[in-house]
Amino acid sequence: MIFKKDNLSFGLILGFIAPLLSLVIYYFVKFYPVFSMGDMFDALKTNKRLVTAISIPCLFLNVILFTIYINSRRDSTAKGIFASTLLYAIASLLFKFLG
Repeated sequence: MIFKKDNLSFGLILGFIAPLLSLVIYYFVKFYPVFSMGDMFDALKTNKRLVTAISIPCLFLNVILFTIYINSRRDSTAKGIFASTLLYAIASLLFKFLG
């Protein structure tokens, strides 16, 4: 199965896709159908507290994936997930405080 791979690039891909999937789910739960996706991003620009509200569930999905891959001893994939999680976290902090 594809999720049984153990390599760094696969972990990076998983780590970048999972938060995007979580973002789409968050949009449909909290904003749809009243607001469009563009309206949500405009709200992020004006209300920086939303950055935290959205980034925590997005990164939590990576924590779950990381735990699954660490517990199944697929350390290379877990390293990739961890690296992409750090990049997302740093990017969201920079966007919140500098953007």
